[in-house]
Amino acid sequence: MCSPQHQHADRRRGERAVKPAVPLYQAKAEFFRMLGHPVRIRVLELLQDGPMPVRGLLAEIEIEPAALSQQLAVLRRSGIVTATREGSTVVYELAGGDVAELMRAARRILTEMLAGQQGLLAELHTADARTRP
Repeated sequence: MCSPQHQHADRRRGERAVKPAVPLYQAKAEFFRMLGHPVRIRVLELLQDGPMPVRGLLAEIEIEPAALSQQLAVLRRSGIVTATREGSTVVYELAGGDVAELMRAARRILTEMLAGQQGLLAELHTADARTRP
């Protein structure tokens, strides 16, 4: 590995210092962190049904336009959504079917988790009822 002085000298000569590859688990964590905002998740849910103009997203999500714009920019930079301009209207859509599948998988996982919690809650109520005089 080069010292910082050597890396600086390499850049002065027009050479780029080679960055170590990000481990896959770290890249996945960054991906899920990027998804970790309720507005971004809601946008992805809405786009599962097909492309939507920004005004349609605003009507469904009911947040300030600047806040939506910020979250759409994050999704666009990540490559999860694409934007096209149709006149004065910007239309967003999912970049691929895998994102829609990810959203469906998340829904299935959450449904199973909540069903498990409901089962546990029912057991607690049953146990509580047995211990009461």
